[in-house]
Parts: sequence; structure tokens; C-alpha cells
Amino acid sequence: MISSDKVVTTPTIQGYKITKVLGLVTGLSPRTRGVGGQIWGAVQSLLGGEVTAFTLEIEKARLEAIERVIEQAEKLGANAIVGVDLETSEMGSAQMNIMVISATGTAVVVEPE
Repeated sequence: MISSDKVVTTPTIQGYKITKVLGLVTGLSPRTRGVGGQIWGAVQSLLGGEVTAFTLEIEKARLEAIERVIEQAEKLGANAIVGVDLETSEMGSAQMNIMVISATGTAVVVEPE
């Protein structure tokens, strides 16, 4: 199991050396708001400030994308992921806007130095 301290945005992990590079791994989490969430988000945006209806969904999607990239790395036999990059994009139409959070990194095997 890959622990959270071994999922990093840096190319190395302090105190560890990379002994094997297993390859690129990606986790995706596409999300859309239901009608109720879209209405509540629209009301909040009219009032100004943070749109909490969307904040919660974005955070769920971020965590899900990270969980998925970890699962993919573990299937390859990795015990760490380096160079993790999180990106957000949108796709769809005005009627059905889909937000996609992606987590991408390099699955590696590390051991203490």
C-alpha cells in the first residue's frame, strides 16, 4: 500500500532512492453537478463569495483522482509516486458541463537511502 507521504509532486522523495521506474500513471475523476446543486451554486454565485456547493465536489473529485492514481501505481507494483501533477479541465456543453480532475505521476519503487 502506498502511503500519502510517498505521493509527491517532487521528482524525488527525501531520504529515499528510486530503484525502479515503473511508468506513467493517471487517475481521472469526471464530475457534474445535479440540477439541485447547479441551482444552489447559481444562487450562491449571485450572493458572492465562495460557492460551497462546488467546493465540496471539487475536493471529492481531487481525492478520488489521487486514490485512482495510487490504485493504478499499486497494480504496477509501485510503493511510491513521484512528479504528481493535478489538473482541472472542463468538457461538455452549457446544458451538461463536466469538470474533470486528473492526477498524473510516475510510479516508482523506492527504498531508504
